[in-house]
Amino acid sequence: MLAVDLAFFAANLMKFGHGGWFPLLVGAGMLLLMGTWRKGRAILDRRLAEGAIPLPNFLEQQKVNPSVIRVDGTAIYMTGNSQTVPLALLHNLKHNKVLHRRVVFMTVTVEDIPRVHGRDRLTVENLSDGFYRISVRYGFIQEPDIPKVLRLCKALHGLEFDMMDTTFFLGHETLAPSAHHDMPEWRERLFVVMSRNAVPATEFFHIPPGRVVELGSQIRL
Repeated sequence: MLAVDLAFFAANLMKFGHGGWFPLLVGAGMLLLMGTWRKGRAILDRRLAEGAIPLPNFLEQQKVNPSVIRVDGTAIYMTGNSQTVPLALLHNLKHNKVLHRRVVFMTVTVEDIPRVHGRDRLTVENLSDGFYRISVRYGFIQEPDIPKVLRLCKALHGLEFDMMDTTFFLGHETLAPSAHHDMPEWRERLFVVMSRNAVPATEFFHIPPGRVVELGSQIRL
């Protein structure tokens, strides 16, 4: 296949100076953007994981020293790592010093398959003392819809959610280039611009904006 592709490429080299450079330039630009986004997200995930508290340790601490006030309602923390405590929860504890009566850690994963059937969409784990972990799976051509997932939780697992009594906590990271670069500074700045223009999580997950609380933090890449 490589021989066929090289022969085809060589046969079209004569067109490079007559406009053939333009699609190559566009393709190189798209490749640069996708590569920058992928590497930037990997660096951001590493920064968020630095100093993160393992979720089992946090749950055990709540059992041993349950000094935090629990208030009525349900809090859903959207997190990319289901094994650590979300940064938004730590900020909520730091500033508000309360936890909701029911706390859900929700992770959404996009699989390398077109579709994930509804029966395989989610798993629900009852961790302890009102803490739950929900893992949601989608195919890469499917569109995440968290309200539908919550209705599916009731149908499949008997876990019911009242949207008017549920608050979604999202982390809002303000990115800034760092002194120690894991990729060239110009690519870091490009990633920061791309992140600022990314689709908001509320829109991407179809979460009602009026039920969302965003807690910010500054992350240096």
